[in-house]
Amino acid sequence: MVRNEDIKKEHEDISKKLSDPELISNPKKLKELSQRYEFLQKVIEKIKSLEEIEKEISENEEILKALPRTKEEEELSALAESEIKNLSSQKKDLEKELEEIMKEKNNRKENEKEDRDVIMEIRAGVGGEEAAIFAGDLFRMYSHFAQKKGWKVNILDSHPSDIGGYKEVIFEVSGKRVFPCLFQESGVHRVQRIPKTEKSGRIHTSTVTVAVLSKPKSTQIKIDPKEIKIDVYRASGPGGQYVNKRDSAVRITYLPTKLVVTSQSSRTQLENRENALKILKARILEKKRTEELKERRDLRKSQIGTGERSEKIRTYNFPQNRITDHRLKKNWHNLESIMEGNLEPIIKAFSS
Repeated sequence: MVRNEDIKKEHEDISKKLSDPELISNPKKLKELSQRYEFLQKVIEKIKSLEEIEKEISENEEILKALPRTKEEEELSALAESEIKNLSSQKKDLEKELEEIMKEKNNRKENEKEDRDVIMEIRAGVGGEEAAIFAGDLFRMYSHFAQKKGWKVNILDSHPSDIGGYKEVIFEVSGKRVFPCLFQESGVHRVQRIPKTEKSGRIHTSTVTVAVLSKPKSTQIKIDPKEIKIDVYRASGPGGQYVNKRDSAVRITYLPTKLVVTSQSSRTQLENRENALKILKARILEKKRTEELKERRDLRKSQIGTGERSEKIRTYNFPQNRITDHRLKKNWHNLESIMEGNLEPIIKAFSS
């Protein structure tokens, strides 16, 4: 419900701010205030029209009350009643228009959320090499799902294991509705299966952590160059002829919090520097959001990389061909298909 007084007060406040000559030196703020002012202006125009109609309806109702019940006044009474009916219809239309304006504004906010790209971090947990292999399996699962959705995947940093998995892989996913499809993947993923390296046929249980971070827009996080320390070093691990040939890997330390990020997946130092900055900005934004959620005592409701990874969110049981999501308390028995990137059944279950 629109509170008229609040809307009018905000409109007046913004009008005063827009008259400040110093505002022209801040184009971003000027644009934000101008857009908000334009929106409030539309709302106020509808509110004024509604108030005028309500006043006319009230006046006609007073006329009806004051008229004596005589045959001579029946025609005037009928006219007043007809006017009330027409005005009530106009009021209903205006209320609907006002509702549409507010809905459009809210939808725009939701679309902004849906347009957010993400940075995903997959790390091997308990289970040694088997955990690293499963981290690689999850990366391929998300990559295939992204390909089916027409999204773009860009590896920002990776630390491959010796037998084909990943100790850690950090990658960017960009495209339409990436965030609402992937945000619930954050947490501990547990796998139960017989590892390829297991000779006695025993089932092992391993874990992998997945973090889904909202990628900041260019205006959201500003980093002062004085607040970071950049080191370069030679990349290590599998990677072909370019690895260990030159100092292309980059390590960035964010001095205010001592947060350290690295990138070594690209061939050039410049590309790795840009990738490391993307990771750093995403983690700074996530830390900021986490702190805000804590202040509102709403941390446990967040599913986006908040650090609440001690509880497993999903189990992949290969011997029983079953995936269990422990939050939904729901099972799927097409494990191989899902691991090939057919995540739609799980995504739909979260949106239903």
